[in-house]
Amino acid sequence: MQKYEIMYILSANLEEQARKDEIAKLQGILEANKVKVSNTQELGIKDFASPIKKQLKGYYVVLKVSGEPEGLNEFTRQAKLDQNVIRFLITIDQD
Repeated sequence: MQKYEIMYILSANLEEQARKDEIAKLQGILEANKVKVSNTQELGIKDFASPIKKQLKGYYVVLKVSGEPEGLNEFTRQAKLDQNVIRFLITIDQD
């Protein structure tokens, strides 16, 4: 089982409840694909150095997860389609 770190940026325009629902939805996608989420860290709203998709700020979330690489495929697919996800990055965790 491989460890990963997932960082994604949500639209800063989301209201608090919509943001919580979006985070829960994305975590649910991972868990449904047998990827265990061990830590969720919400970093809050941060300004971008340059506009991304015509937005100047976003809400950052970092997840520590473990699972098989195939388990991340559905998360990747859903995150690309989700209009509330501005950007995401999955890296192998070296810890």
